[in-house]
Amino acid sequence: MTEGPGAGLVEKPVRVSSLVSFTGEKRVLSELDLHKIAKELVTRAAQSTGMEERLPSYELRAVAHAVADSLRSMDSIDMDDVQAVQLGHMALAQHLRAQSRSATLGLSSDAVHLYVSVLDTACLHIVHFFTQRSTFVARTLVEQSRRIEELSKKIDTLIARTPSPADAPFEERYARYIASKHGKLTIFGLDLSESPGTWPLDAAYLSLDAVGDTSNPLLLPADQVLAGRNRVLLRGVAGSGKTTLVQWLAVSTAQKALDERLLYLYGLVPFVLPLRTLTRGGAAKLPTPDEFLAEVGCPIAGLQPTGWFDRVLRSGRGLVLVDGIDEIPESERQEARHWLQDLVCSYPSNRWLVTSRPSAVREDWLVGDDFAELDLAPMSRDNVAEFVKRWHKAAGIGDQYAQDLLQAVRAKQDLGRLATNPLMCALICALHQDRRGHLPDGRKEIYDAALSMLLSRRDRERGIYKPGTLRIGEAHHVQLIQKLAYWMIRNGRSEMGRADAIELLAHALPAMPQIAEQGTAEEIYRHLLVRSGLLREPAKGSMDFIHRTFQDYLGAKAAVEGLDFDFLIAHAHLDQWEDVIRMSVAHARTMERTRLLTGLVERGDASEREGRRLHLLAAACLEHATELDPEVRTEVQRRAAALIPPQSAEHARALADVGPVVLDLLPGPRELSADEAYFTVLTATRIATDAAIPVLAAYRELRDIRVRAELARVWSRFDCDRYGEEVVAHLDDAYLYFPVSNPAELRALRRFGGRSQIKISGPFIPEEFQRACVSSSLRDLWVEVEMDCTWEWLSVFPHLSTIFFEVPTSTAETLPPSVRVLHEPLGPPSAPPAVAADSAADLWGGLPPQSRTGGL
Repeated sequence: MTEGPGAGLVEKPVRVSSLVSFTGEKRVLSELDLHKIAKELVTRAAQSTGMEERLPSYELRAVAHAVADSLRSMDSIDMDDVQAVQLGHMALAQHLRAQSRSATLGLSSDAVHLYVSVLDTACLHIVHFFTQRSTFVARTLVEQSRRIEELSKKIDTLIARTPSPADAPFEERYARYIASKHGKLTIFGLDLSESPGTWPLDAAYLSLDAVGDTSNPLLLPADQVLAGRNRVLLRGVAGSGKTTLVQWLAVSTAQKALDERLLYLYGLVPFVLPLRTLTRGGAAKLPTPDEFLAEVGCPIAGLQPTGWFDRVLRSGRGLVLVDGIDEIPESERQEARHWLQDLVCSYPSNRWLVTSRPSAVREDWLVGDDFAELDLAPMSRDNVAEFVKRWHKAAGIGDQYAQDLLQAVRAKQDLGRLATNPLMCALICALHQDRRGHLPDGRKEIYDAALSMLLSRRDRERGIYKPGTLRIGEAHHVQLIQKLAYWMIRNGRSEMGRADAIELLAHALPAMPQIAEQGTAEEIYRHLLVRSGLLREPAKGSMDFIHRTFQDYLGAKAAVEGLDFDFLIAHAHLDQWEDVIRMSVAHARTMERTRLLTGLVERGDASEREGRRLHLLAAACLEHATELDPEVRTEVQRRAAALIPPQSAEHARALADVGPVVLDLLPGPRELSADEAYFTVLTATRIATDAAIPVLAAYRELRDIRVRAELARVWSRFDCDRYGEEVVAHLDDAYLYFPVSNPAELRALRRFGGRSQIKISGPFIPEEFQRACVSSSLRDLWVEVEMDCTWEWLSVFPHLSTIFFEVPTSTAETLPPSVRVLHEPLGPPSAPPAVAADSAADLWGGLPPQSRTGGL
């Protein structure tokens, strides 16, 4: 057979086919073939470099043997022609040397130099040989066609996302506005130190995780929720970081300085639509797209070119971020839903993110409009540690304070279960610093201490007060501000008009003569706004609290002092009142708690529609009832127990919101259906406290892949060693990837004998992974985080056969040639052949995800 010219990689190629006994398209080299190639190349290299005279014949033969041994480590040269060429001869040679480190033992330095040179040359000729195969051109054309098609799609997308010359100047100016408006993050407590009260978003932002529903129980970075889907409803509890995520997506899009994970945002135009602002003052209707910028107070709204918004949205370039469904009255949410549906129907090709507290909208609220529903997961132990370190760095405080605080959070269970979202973490950091390490235990105590720190101690200790300035004590501060808070709650608002706030203060001041004599209502308002640390003006003419949590806390205090218990009970079914009710129980005295909780139970008993919600709310209030009639406590727990086991993901979420008290009510797996067992586990995993570990350990022997995947997924939320020993070590590994987010978890797996399927879900350097992973066990690897490395280091795992890249990677070509890279798996990679693709995917519960190697 006459060989073709190949790819012209070498001027005078060694005719590999002449050195071996090829018949037709032989693609496997025998032991004899390898030695013939090695001997020929060593002879030619020695002659051309003068090594033939410098090295004795026996050492030349040793070099040939070493080259043959290295080539043998490939097992067989049967890789795809195109893969072989893409790998490149230098990467191939490096891989072979790593596989056969002992090949050069005993050789002199000159012989080693010759060996390296010959092996590089051998790999070059072998790669060239593959280009001469008759299948190479056809295979290459197919591969090139596929890549050209992918590139064309990307180019088309970029062209579609390029603004017209007439719109470009305005869009550049608008992008600068978005970056400036949303590019800073208010971090609670930083203004108590020498640091500013705000911090650059790119330095302060902490990427949290989002979790899918039962049909798609994936855990993914929150800023990736729109990467593979165009419409998402994202739920999160108060303080969980929903608004911060909206800021991050908007600023990242505007700045266009995107890393590979956020390339899907390139060329989009962000519209940040906080519903609290759009409905300010009881606005009659929500805005149309041409009013978006004006309604959120954008100062350049009047400069937008005629029809600009329509061109942006019709071309699918919009990133529409609707923040805070829960911050409008429940009676207005159906109208908001219709507004959103009309927008999506008119402009379907854009990306849409809607955020809400979990209880504000029912399950599947927007599923009919093709919205995926995800939840922000509680902060993991690693997230908490990272947040604490960043807070102290931003505040200019030494690392020792951060370490002391982390030890306290991990040692004190009550404190640890509070540190599950960024707001509470910031509160705890600020109080730890302010009180020199002495922290209160309960949520109410933490809020009380935070208010004291903000309202009086800050100004007093920083020397703010000067002769002639207003002097308002802590108690009067609280009295005035809680009146504003309660008005906003009663009127279902998260923002209040400046004029309304001043008028409300004017009505309150006659009852406080010592305050009224110091200034007018407007002067008092300005003082509260500037000095309290709790209020702000998000736009001209409006006022709100720095966080909704403080509004609910102070509003509850006002309700209890006003003896508005019947009013509280009457509104307890509304989600906007849930936290107010909880905090009211915390503020109330013993007999008042009895009245509140008994009212909730009785109203729940009488209402078939609202009974579950009211009984769960009463159970959630027990956490704050430090003193309570035992009979009342028993009745509340009895009603909650009747709602267990949960029957859906929504019920599981509602039970988890009750808090750690629900752990004592959860049953073991016996006599539960598969769905009930899974939803019970889902409830316990959402309660991020080590008290959940014994409950979860009871389910470790179940075979249901959903249960095992959930138990493995939440490892990082708990103490690594304890959870690993009591739960992870006992999980059946069939079809299950074990996530490792840090070396400690990987070392724990090693103590358990290793696992065949591992998911890298946290930062690793290759050496850490090599040291801690049991090399003989690993067969399938799933990489869901970016790793700044090439992949030849995986060659130390002899049985590794498959790797999934969930993140874009351009270095897959450096993988060992025996490893498959799967981009669109249908099911678990080790599923037995008898399992059909659909049933395998069902068994897997939606895992693993489709791998992405780039794209917009």
